[in-house]
Amino acid sequence: MFEIAEYIGIIAFTMSGFFAGSRSGLDFLGLFTSVFLTTFGGGMIRDILVDRHPYVFTHMIPATLMFVLVVIMILLRVHKRESFEGHPLFVLADSIGLVSFGIAGALTALESGFNLAGVLALSFTTATGGGVLRDIIVNEVPFVFKAGFLYGTVALLAGLLIYLLTQWGMINFYSMAAVLVLGVLLRIVAYYRNWVIPSV
Repeated sequence: MFEIAEYIGIIAFTMSGFFAGSRSGLDFLGLFTSVFLTTFGGGMIRDILVDRHPYVFTHMIPATLMFVLVVIMILLRVHKRESFEGHPLFVLADSIGLVSFGIAGALTALESGFNLAGVLALSFTTATGGGVLRDIIVNEVPFVFKAGFLYGTVALLAGLLIYLLTQWGMINFYSMAAVLVLGVLLRIVAYYRNWVIPSV
């Protein structure tokens, strides 16, 4: 279930990086860099922080899936069409990716013996770090810091729940599945109801 959720996240983040790169007029190298960083940047930062080889460099499927999807979108000239980042299916896929990556970051932190601060940091970084890197290279304020509908906050909440469940001895497949479902629902409801974090 969680592996499928991560693959859905890879697809959604690949598309997000593709649209961001095409909107900024990047060439093919820049486009692939934007997509790669969006999809795997957060996970690479996470793995470096826990002193292990980045997952994307030791497993074939994630990068292959990203590459094939980018080639298909280029051949179909998707970048010449109107972006469908606001389409309900994209919002759902992006939400699944956000929460599943957040859970993966929290679990990695716990496996490495991190405290609550470390769990939250890795949960947030894994889920949103790629998007931050993408926005930096296209010279934009990172989306996660201006998304009014509780984007990065959802990843933090997922990480907090995973930490608490672990402390209470209640961490298992079903409890993690519940966190995934609740996180996705919260993200979708926040998106469509435009729940915002107050700005300064």
